[in-house]
Amino acid sequence: MRDWHIKHMEQTLIRFVRGLSENASRWEVKLNNKYGKIGKVRKRVDYDIKHGVTNVEVFTFLELIRTESIYHDIRSPEGSMDRLNELQSCYKETPQLYNNYNNVVTRY
Repeated sequence: MRDWHIKHMEQTLIRFVRGLSENASRWEVKLNNKYGKIGKVRKRVDYDIKHGVTNVEVFTFLELIRTESIYHDIRSPEGSMDRLNELQSCYKETPQLYNNYNNVVTRY
């Protein structure tokens, strides 16, 4: 099941970074407006993290999208690098841990 969540995380990140195509239908635009925002993407990736994907795997995959030549077609549309930077700011290599006033460690 963990493998499914890794593939789901990868597909979600690729779909967000790529964005809409220039000739997207009205239905695709409607779905993108509803589910294509950074908050919904983070919610789906956090669900995958809850089920076995690590923060390091998410960060590593985002670095692969940025550097590998096989992902060139994903990086080429306008605004894709901005979306990639936005995702990378959300998922750092090591999660920041904070102690709350009641000594409970939480992740931001």
